[in-house]
Amino acid sequence: MTTDEERIRELIEGWAAAVHAGDLQRVVADHADDIVMYDVPPPYEGVRGIDAYRKTWPGFFQWQARGASFEIETLDVTAGSDVAFAHALLRCGTPGELAANPAYRLRLTLGLLKEDGRWVVAHEHHSFPLGEEGAAEEEVRRVHERWYAGTAAKDLDGMMAAIADDVVSYEHETPLEYAGVDQVREVCARGLDAVGDADVSLDVPDLKILAREDLAVAWGLNRVRVAGEDGQVSETWSRGTRVFQRRDGAWMMVHQHLSFPLDQATGAARTDLRPPSR
Repeated sequence: MTTDEERIRELIEGWAAAVHAGDLQRVVADHADDIVMYDVPPPYEGVRGIDAYRKTWPGFFQWQARGASFEIETLDVTAGSDVAFAHALLRCGTPGELAANPAYRLRLTLGLLKEDGRWVVAHEHHSFPLGEEGAAEEEVRRVHERWYAGTAAKDLDGMMAAIADDVVSYEHETPLEYAGVDQVREVCARGLDAVGDADVSLDVPDLKILAREDLAVAWGLNRVRVAGEDGQVSETWSRGTRVFQRRDGAWMMVHQHLSFPLDQATGAARTDLRPPSR
């Protein structure tokens, strides 16, 4: 006879397989309507309710589609008559991240309830460890990866999640500066509107990060690719520098500086330049 612990183990393993496959329907299937999730990125108060929980996954699927893994390594389950909990370690990262830090693991804790004879997940808590060498750099790198995923998913809320309320951003276009998250949000919204139904991607292939205590700076060449329905692909490169501060345990962008180089002869911005190796 199958025990409750075995049923819960099958539920969690099936959930992890669905996450890895990007199957949103299966990911949310065995969750309570009032699910509360403490995720790695903000919001700090957690994601509450099945609708909000559902919205967190498309961006993650976009990031994972770049070759990242999401695999249970260890899983322990303890079940009572109608309440249970489980804790697990998962290999979660891109091949490059796991090669650089083979011991890096996502920690997962689940709280479950039995409703009408069926186990459902009522709480999830995801986290990565702090304090290891290079951990801060990895956290800032993950902020960028969430931006990449949010851009591809055209998820404006996700793109804003790690931007501080008091951010100051020097954007490509006028005015001279954009002060506050609302102004930066408007810039991003205009950018998404401009591409319409086309597929869009953002990444910083040679991202460099330097972090010390509660401050970090990241820089690199931003690559934006837009692929239209007609198959035409445009690619634009620019320079980007971003400054982060750890606030309430999360890295938030407090400053951004973006630019295109100017043509010395005409004074016009050069948006057609490429890195020599690209």
